[in-house]
Amino acid sequence: MRSYLDFEKPVAELEAKVEELRALGENRDAVSITEDVSRLEVKAADALKDLYSKLTPWQKTLVARHPQRPHFVDYCAGLITEFTPLAGDRKFAEDEAIVAGFGRFRGQPVCVMGQEKGHNTETRIRHNFGMARPEGYRKAVRLMEMADRFGLPVLSFVDTAGAYPGIEAEERGQAEAIARSTEMQLGLGVPNVSIIIGEGGSGGAIAIATANKVLMMEHAIYSVISPEGAASILWRDAARAQDAATNMKITAQDLLRLGVIDGIVTEPVGGAHRDPEAAIQAAGNAIEEALHDLSNMGPAEIRDHRADKFLNIGRKL
Repeated sequence: MRSYLDFEKPVAELEAKVEELRALGENRDAVSITEDVSRLEVKAADALKDLYSKLTPWQKTLVARHPQRPHFVDYCAGLITEFTPLAGDRKFAEDEAIVAGFGRFRGQPVCVMGQEKGHNTETRIRHNFGMARPEGYRKAVRLMEMADRFGLPVLSFVDTAGAYPGIEAEERGQAEAIARSTEMQLGLGVPNVSIIIGEGGSGGAIAIATANKVLMMEHAIYSVISPEGAASILWRDAARAQDAATNMKITAQDLLRLGVIDGIVTEPVGGAHRDPEAAIQAAGNAIEEALHDLSNMGPAEIRDHRADKFLNIGRKL
């Protein structure tokens, strides 16, 4: 069943009526209601389009967190063939919050990694809701080193509320692991493309998003802290998350204007969860274009391009 967000209630009511009429139409004794169904479908589609054309930053945050939104494993299955996952950081343990390995993207060998939140209770616990521990970032570094050695582009899919903040993660060097992963990405001599597919939260996101090209899905968010966290710090009231989201410039549209990201991937009307396959293919097309733009650069040019990109953030406002 489709899950609706609170602000989608008007659309939910219209689509519920459509389903009721369809059910009545299946009864042979019922009068023909095809015209009524068509009229309501058009009305529901128009309402959805209008609603999503003017989402507030807080509403985009809710869409980015939608439980039915496609996650990394969905993008990987839809875009990567011959995917071979690798496990462990060779130092402490395996962290399933970050899934990483090698495969082919539209025929091209690549290193691919992403934060996986999970789709149900079992997988969410297994993947720790996409919040990586130090060993997850050290695993990412291990694979990026291999990719650099063999000349393979690196693709990363970002979807996390942030790195895991537990005491044991801090004891094992969470900040250092994030810094090492960021440093590794800055030094790669191969192209790397990152796409924020849901939430891009804090250092947990930037650790695998320091790329030549940073893309965002249309209704994704990207910020240094969650709106709830910002509200708790600024106003000591997490209930003011909506106010924080409005002022933090966390949407793809704001970040493109500020030069933080390089492109926005258009989602189906109603969000990626309405048509995951279309959203995944649109992301694939954007990634393919980004890789093509970087394909004629040598290692030194790749590094300079990446350095210039991040050094220029904030200089062209």
